[in-house]
Amino acid sequence: MARVTVEDCVDKVENRFELVLLASHRARLISQGAAITIDRDNDKNPVVALREIADETLSPGDLKEDLIHSLQKHVEVDEPEAVAVVAQVTSSDSEGNEVVEVEADDNVSFDSMSEEELLAGIEGLVAPEKSDDY
Repeated sequence: MARVTVEDCVDKVENRFELVLLASHRARLISQGAAITIDRDNDKNPVVALREIADETLSPGDLKEDLIHSLQKHVEVDEPEAVAVVAQVTSSDSEGNEVVEVEADDNVSFDSMSEEELLAGIEGLVAPEKSDDY
């Protein structure tokens, strides 16, 4: 890699190994057709990626998150937490003022479906009609 460009990037990304990972990931993105944020000046993709990091047109943190996301094979999905159902009751006190009472119900349940039921539901779906528009 270009020595001058790497030395410009070291103050943005202190670890040279991490810098190489980020720049190579960005260079791959550029070769796949991602828009560049600086003038190319007849440079190759790795040099363009380093110049983008040096000029801070790309955030190293965002680039790192994108790299991590691209390397993940299994993405964990956060399950929704049980949310208490709230009931609101309005009444009036002895002076005639309106009083709002809130009651929480802790017995919340979610519907569950077996794999067989899911497959049966999918098989029962009707395919959309084809039109001349597509």
